[in-house]
Amino acid sequence: MAAQQAIARGLAKAAMVGRPAAAPVGAALALALASAMPGAAWAKEAGTGPAAAARCAALAQLALADTSIESAAIVPARAPRDSLSGDVAGYPGFCRVVARVRSEPGSDIGVELWLPLQDWAGVFHGNGSGGFAGNFTLGYAGMAEGLRRGFATATTDAGTAPATPLEGDSLIGQPRKWRDWGRLSAHVMTVTGKAITKAFYGRTAQRSYYTGCSTGGQMGLVEALHYPEDYDGILVGAPVMNRTWGHAAVLWNFASANRSPGRLLSDAKLRLLNRTAIASCWKQGHGLAGDRFIMDPLSCRFDPAVLECKPDETEDCLTRDEVATARAFYSGPTSNRGEPQFFGWLPGSEMPDTFGWSFLQKPIGGQPAFGALFKWVFGSDWDWRSFDFDRDMPIVNQRLDPIVNDATRGSLAAFARRGGKLIVFHGLADTLVPPGQSVEFFRHHAMEMGGDDALGAHARLFMAPGVMHCGGGTGPDAFNATLGIPPRPPSDDRQHDMFSALIAWTEAGKAPDRIIATRFASERPGEIEMQRPLCPWPLRAVYRGYGSTAAPGSFSCE
Repeated sequence: MAAQQAIARGLAKAAMVGRPAAAPVGAALALALASAMPGAAWAKEAGTGPAAAARCAALAQLALADTSIESAAIVPARAPRDSLSGDVAGYPGFCRVVARVRSEPGSDIGVELWLPLQDWAGVFHGNGSGGFAGNFTLGYAGMAEGLRRGFATATTDAGTAPATPLEGDSLIGQPRKWRDWGRLSAHVMTVTGKAITKAFYGRTAQRSYYTGCSTGGQMGLVEALHYPEDYDGILVGAPVMNRTWGHAAVLWNFASANRSPGRLLSDAKLRLLNRTAIASCWKQGHGLAGDRFIMDPLSCRFDPAVLECKPDETEDCLTRDEVATARAFYSGPTSNRGEPQFFGWLPGSEMPDTFGWSFLQKPIGGQPAFGALFKWVFGSDWDWRSFDFDRDMPIVNQRLDPIVNDATRGSLAAFARRGGKLIVFHGLADTLVPPGQSVEFFRHHAMEMGGDDALGAHARLFMAPGVMHCGGGTGPDAFNATLGIPPRPPSDDRQHDMFSALIAWTEAGKAPDRIIATRFASERPGEIEMQRPLCPWPLRAVYRGYGSTAAPGSFSCE
């Protein structure tokens, strides 16, 4: 956890380098890179001589339509070094470019690009953002991994500055920025990034890959569905699809816990609920004794009423109001007649961790998390207390659905026809984006493509037990080297790393039939606590009945 917090601090500090005045990138950007990149030394030290500096600086004069180059400067290589806290990774020298694309009034999309000074692999690598975006920081971990592999790598602020990932009030009354956030910015980043890459190296990228999670996951799906020529391979996690109902689900949780006194679930009650849900699902055959997570929560049925306090009972139980709150979290938004409107959270997701159920209950700036989206429709004086889902969600969707929900529309057929490959992963303990949404997405597109096998030739979904939003949780979460916050997988091979699996699938036709997810021991850095296979949906990992439950060979995909 300390290492994860250090990465987060490094990425937050590095936010400053996305601004035009950020000439001294060294400390903040190096911290982000050193945190996110592996400890192995680079084969060669990249040169930073006058010729490389001049070639990089010349990009500031590059003429592209609707584009201004804010800065283009060399970031020198740094060799790996030892420290009191362990090895600190190095990184190669690169040309860092910041550009802004303003295609029409109200649109201002930022693009940041890192170009290796030598040994470019001929690959362009785009990265997404998170939340309301507004800066470049959430793309830095993926960019660091791309740079490590010799890729020209880019990210975008999604055109929403001065918003931040958790704050979108500054976007009130700016529908073009909503459109850039919901549909256009990743495509603009890709077109602009490829043009700058070609100008720097004098040749076009041979391959293009995209990685992102959450809002970055949405951006990747929009690329596959609506801009199929942009990328050869796309890897996304926990993708936001139905943006309006996704925010409504978070509002539903917050309102359920806060509309009346006595309904808020304390951290102690959340831990009790989590333990009880896991034990209940074990008994139903959807988990393994000893695990702190549920293997198949989609198949488990759990009613928190089993914890309702009996007369004179006050400890290790839930009040009737607390049971009602828990039921609301599991059910997701429902109509006044009790009809399901959207997906809920799964048993086993009740942790009081960062972005867990406790986060969903607590206000940010006096409003529910990500509640600014409703201010875009109803104005800055919108009050969550007066929101009626039956009355108000049709208004929200009428205004915003055509602008921000393009991940719910379109077809993967064109992407598949040109040989594109898509990998989606989703943590089954996610509490910001309902996991059921990803399953429904694959069911829908399997029907459209002619069945699971036809879709599986081009797109695969991996559901990750015990994993929260983009990482974290109690399950094995190290399986994607581009994420930054979860530990890197123990190996870069396609069996352990989804990014490597995507590349192997795209370039060598080796479809991933299982990915080994790793959980490292929290108190002993680098030591593997357990490993489990992630299977492509609709398959799931099943214990063979013998062998260690910490070893992936003890499980089969069935």
